[in-house]
Amino acid sequence: MALFTKLHLLLLLLLLVLPNAAISQTNNNITVGTTLSATDNSSPWTSSSGDFAFGFRKLENQNDLFLLSIWYANIPDKTIVWYTNTDSPAAPRGSRVSLTADRGLLLADPQGQELWSSEIIGGDASHAVMGDDGNMVIFEENGSGKLWESFDHPSDTLLPGQSMSRGEGLSSRQRETEFSKGRFQLRLQQDGNLVMNSINLPTENANSPYYASDTDEGTNSSTAGTRLVFNETGILYLLRENNERLSLDQNTVSSRDNYIRATLNFDGVFTQYYHPKSSNGKWTVLWSKPDDICQNSLVSAGIGVCGHNSICMLNADSRPTCQCPKKFSFIDPNDTYGSCKPDFIQGCAEDELTPNKEELYEVEELTNADWPLSDYVELKPYNGDACKESCLKDCLCAVAIFRDGTCWKKKLPLSNGRFDSGLNSRAFIKVRKDNVTLPRVPYAEEKRKNQDTLNRVGAALLGTSVFVNILLAATVCIGFFFINQKKGSKKKVSSPKNIPNLNLRSFAYEELVEATDEFKEELGRGAFGTVYKGALDVDSSVIEIAVKKLNFVVQETEKEFKNEVSVIAQTHHKNLVRLLGYCDDGQNRLLVYEYLQNGTLAKFVFGDSKPSWKQRARIALDIAKGLLYLHEECTSQIIHCDIKPQNILLDDYNSAKISDFGLAKLLMMNQSQTNTAIRGTKGYVAPEWFRSMPITSKVDVYSFGVVLLEIVCCRRNVEMEIGEEGKEILTDWAYECFAEGSLGVLVDNDAEALDDKKKLETYVMVSMWCIQENPSLRPNMRKVVQMLEGVVEVDAPPSPLPYSVTINI
Repeated sequence: MALFTKLHLLLLLLLLVLPNAAISQTNNNITVGTTLSATDNSSPWTSSSGDFAFGFRKLENQNDLFLLSIWYANIPDKTIVWYTNTDSPAAPRGSRVSLTADRGLLLADPQGQELWSSEIIGGDASHAVMGDDGNMVIFEENGSGKLWESFDHPSDTLLPGQSMSRGEGLSSRQRETEFSKGRFQLRLQQDGNLVMNSINLPTENANSPYYASDTDEGTNSSTAGTRLVFNETGILYLLRENNERLSLDQNTVSSRDNYIRATLNFDGVFTQYYHPKSSNGKWTVLWSKPDDICQNSLVSAGIGVCGHNSICMLNADSRPTCQCPKKFSFIDPNDTYGSCKPDFIQGCAEDELTPNKEELYEVEELTNADWPLSDYVELKPYNGDACKESCLKDCLCAVAIFRDGTCWKKKLPLSNGRFDSGLNSRAFIKVRKDNVTLPRVPYAEEKRKNQDTLNRVGAALLGTSVFVNILLAATVCIGFFFINQKKGSKKKVSSPKNIPNLNLRSFAYEELVEATDEFKEELGRGAFGTVYKGALDVDSSVIEIAVKKLNFVVQETEKEFKNEVSVIAQTHHKNLVRLLGYCDDGQNRLLVYEYLQNGTLAKFVFGDSKPSWKQRARIALDIAKGLLYLHEECTSQIIHCDIKPQNILLDDYNSAKISDFGLAKLLMMNQSQTNTAIRGTKGYVAPEWFRSMPITSKVDVYSFGVVLLEIVCCRRNVEMEIGEEGKEILTDWAYECFAEGSLGVLVDNDAEALDDKKKLETYVMVSMWCIQENPSLRPNMRKVVQMLEGVVEVDAPPSPLPYSVTINI
């Protein structure tokens, strides 16, 4: 009886326990219709052990971006082991992921637009389970099988129990905390070879492998790899056709006591890590492949582990780090694995202005550094001093490597840079000396063109008979006579409409005080001074004038000031505001211009009503032609230094005229270097001003590119209050729109501009070329005018930020 009572009590106890056990099992089931939201307090779906979680993780330093992912839930750093492997995996705040019957997991943004789905095939889903092994599984409605699992769609990590078949692989992240697709991949190829490659983004084009298991079918089909297996005990091996196992490494740890993962890191190193389950320790490296990625990752195209012009070296845990040589810096300071750019200008166009290259350059020497695939010439037998001297005198040479009596000269961009203690080499890196500015030789190009013309004429004359030569000579003389006559006639008819043909006049200060009614009506003010409206009595008629009162003019001799004003006065072009006179009276320096009543381009383009596309296109071309004249066609080259919409004025017919040209020179008359003071306006200033680089006419090209973009889009370059993330800086947003083919968005769906799509695309591309960070990539203004007029075809521009010196325009 007592035994029966005990059995009865035990049965009752089991009946009480079993329902609770069933509840604990079903609580891990994620049923169809269940939803998670990307918010700060969203709770993830966890595995029964609590080891893994599935849900949204807020991205570091990105308050409104979340990543749909799987992570270790029981360790402090919550390491991510899986995420949606798309080009743009981040989802905005308020996005939702739902389990649906027909699509499986469906990720949508706050507006309901689909971002990603698991795309189940072969049945309807009933529920999903976040497994204790880190595998998210979607089950079929009747529970008979799996429709989808995260183990079949890995991102950058493998977990114990996971495997990969032929054709499958891992892709690295862009950076440690940036989850878009990176530059490295691990693949089990169809031939059975397990390889790691770098790829040339944004394409899938893979470079030659920097690691290979050498298990392809070409050597022995029975030993070719069929599957990469990461078993439950933590051993990672390649299963061959003959069922033999090729272990990637013999080092192992207990999977019972440790979390284990194998990750293709963002820097291209495939590493197996372990983390104790019982402590708050950190991840420890068990092994990694390859042993030395700096030496193994040579690529003949694209970039290696480190970007162009950088140098790779290993740190203590066999992971690569990258550094820029002295006087080089990272293009993106936040990407220390990216490309480096020189903090100076180097090239044949610049070097030809100075015969003695030692005045321009010095050499930084590194030991055991090399960029092995960047050679363009090999010299031997040679010695070290001759190698260094040869590079200094060669405008193409950026670095020379000397080793064992051989000199290899290399040009930018340099690739596959690394340190190697076994090289026993010397690297001579040519850098510009501090505070060196190229001399201005405004007529060098013109002289060269004239000489080429004379050479061609001479060759033609030498190849003909005496009689024909006499005829040719006579024709040339007559031609020169008419050309000079034509030039003379142009000078005589250069007066603008409604402006009398005045000689440049010197005004007393009191005259201009009276003409402006004591500077009563202010038209505008800028970096160089304030402009006032005035009126002059000339030949019994009154003309309106604009008087600019200059600020901070260097007090030089009267003669020097007048000489500089004279240079400005000799400019005659329909797209330049005409200078009528000046005042050099004591401490007062003023300039008197023609008055243009339609005001500034800024008022015209950024006003309430949008000008027509044809007007905007014509104005842009007017400005380009005015700058071309200043740079190449007037008596002395003039660099404006402050091109912006406020310095572009419009006449009665809305033709554009550049004002304030030459003022930068007036304000810096006592300065022998052109790079000693920053000139210009925020948002329009070229990068050279901030980097102690020589200031050339390319600074105006940069500013024109910004203004051109503003004219196209009818908005200012910098609008921090715009309220739409990513659109605050027009030059950045415009390139994204161009790259995505979204020109309609860029011009706010301006129907007239979109009807003229070829010209619209041309103008945007020209602006992108003009704002290239490297001045040598920017076209000159002659090329700009030709591209805008459609005379020259415009190639698709690179992003304005990345650096390259392989293109010269």
